Amino acid sequence: MARTVAIGIQDFGDLIEKGYFYIDKTSFIKEWWESGDSVTLINRPRRSGKTLNMSMVERFFR
Repeated sequence: MARTVAIGIQDFGDLIEKGYFYIDKTSFIKEWWESGDSVTLINRPRRSGKTLNMSMVERFFR
């Protein structure tokens, strides 16, 4: 069964609970965490998943 692409959903918990398709960015979070930087600027174009990344970080470390 094909999964639905969740357009506009920015809460990682909702994506997981409802079984939506998403791009897994855990390797990005791991790389960011291991860098040890005191400040990180995530500068990407609109609609590239910045808010979803922050939602994933919050969910992982909560």
